Amino acid sequence: MKKSNPSAPSKPTWVLPHRTQNLTDLYTLSRKLGQGQFGTTFLCTEKSTGSTYACKSIPKRKLLCADDYEDVRREIKIMHHLSENPHVVKIKGTYEDPLSIHLVMELCEGGELFDRIVKKGHYSEREAAKLTKIIVGFVEACHSLGVMHRDLKPENFLFHSNDEDAALKATDFGLSVFYKPGEHLLDVVGSPYYVAPEVLRKHYGHEADVWSAGVILYILLSGVPPFWAETEMGIFRQILQGKLDFESEPWPAISDSAKDLIRKMLERNPKKRLTAHEVLCHPWIVDDRIAPDKPLDSAVLSRLKQFSAMNKLKKLALRVIAERLSEEEIGGLKELFKMIDTDNSGTITFDELKEGLKRVGSELMESEIKDLMDAADIDNSGTIDYGEFLAATVHLNKLEREENLLSAFSFFDKDGSGYITIDELQQACKEFGLSELHLDDMIKEVDQDNDGQIDYGEFAAMMRKGNDGIGRRTMRSKINLGDALSVVNQLTD
Repeated sequence: MKKSNPSAPSKPTWVLPHRTQNLTDLYTLSRKLGQGQFGTTFLCTEKSTGSTYACKSIPKRKLLCADDYEDVRREIKIMHHLSENPHVVKIKGTYEDPLSIHLVMELCEGGELFDRIVKKGHYSEREAAKLTKIIVGFVEACHSLGVMHRDLKPENFLFHSNDEDAALKATDFGLSVFYKPGEHLLDVVGSPYYVAPEVLRKHYGHEADVWSAGVILYILLSGVPPFWAETEMGIFRQILQGKLDFESEPWPAISDSAKDLIRKMLERNPKKRLTAHEVLCHPWIVDDRIAPDKPLDSAVLSRLKQFSAMNKLKKLALRVIAERLSEEEIGGLKELFKMIDTDNSGTITFDELKEGLKRVGSELMESEIKDLMDAADIDNSGTIDYGEFLAATVHLNKLEREENLLSAFSFFDKDGSGYITIDELQQACKEFGLSELHLDDMIKEVDQDNDGQIDYGEFAAMMRKGNDGIGRRTMRSKINLGDALSVVNQLTD
């Protein structure tokens, strides 16, 4: 039984101010559509009409304190507040039971922003201008209604359907807040590549959304983010003081007007940065004749595809190695898992991990524990099971020993050919119950000689390389503030 902290405020029991009908009385839930930091999204069908929707279900066990409950309430309020905007995913209804909160929303089946561009295969500056007009138009609508999104990134823009002219819709308001003109916020939230410099400095307003939209535009035109590095610390350093690259390919072929707009959206001084309305009045957005209609270089599409895919192969390989280690090699980690899993649920929450590591004398900072949690949580469920726990906590030298790397490689190389193919990756993902999306991109990220498959040398190089897959992680102040402030302090000393 978990011990409560008598000095901590009591956690609420209900999110909504009124009792609702049971979700399952009105809807039938079917396949899983996606997994976020707190909730899982399912396809759901309304029993009375047969209409299909998306249902985001948030387990209350993941809401650890009163603030988490308030975050969900605010997300619901903001979705209703913005519901008249044609480029916002509409909320149909909210339901609550003792275990979960359910948000029934408009279903968007056309995929994420970058995925649609990559699938289309041809793409021009003019198309990028049209997409930017929609994204910044949405930002202007938010700001005019007193809402700051705070987590603008390509994954949070979905196409309504697979039709060529489908509407682009904004989603995921979990970090959004209401704000007043002139008000400045202090908490560090967002996603590493897209976060504005003033957010890292803990003093920001709605201008931060325009910076994030500028990052998206830079990626739309080049296939890579303007500020990047191998680690989050490195990314933050670049955001705070890195130089915009307009010299490398494809920038010499991009119009001066597009580069002018990006410079003004990625102005580090938020007071000098364009407002959303000023972006929409920029000639590159307004005048169809300025943004060329000729296709961008195919290398841009290729880079965009690789950037939008997460490298799940390394995490999967770490788990394979960990689960094949002997009891002696594991060295009591099974008992440590049982000790940390205080409610015997078979999974470990962030709070359980933090308390458990403290009990065994760990001096890890909270941000480092969260990084460990994120590294372990392969399926993005918000908790870690025994296999994930082993993969994250087995000592690194065991994972990097040659015999263990060979063992993991042979697990993927089902036919013993000496190469890992997409078919073999699909089989491995199926065995572990993981998504099979972007497997060709996983191969490309590791395939140094571009032969379409991974040999042992490429596999070992990937496993020994530093941080990976951080581009899609969303951060909240309580888990990444230390990293951000460390960089700011170093640069301002």
